[in-house]
Amino acid sequence: MAKRLSCLITRSLFGRAAAHRAMARAALFSNSSLRVRYQRYQQHMEKARALDAKAASLMLSATVQELRS
Repeated sequence: MAKRLSCLITRSLFGRAAAHRAMARAALFSNSSLRVRYQRYQQHMEKARALDAKAASLMLSATVQELRS
């Protein structure tokens, strides 16, 4: 049960990270000044990196728990 839950959470985090990467790309082509576009791009990419790191750490901890069992 715990393995399945961690898998669902990890997929959700990877999905959210992918969505933020898509929003970052969209921000580059929005109808705003270059500065605003770049700021939005950076904000979304920062969120995507944080979500990827969190998902990776959850996968690692789930793997360690599985090996201990």
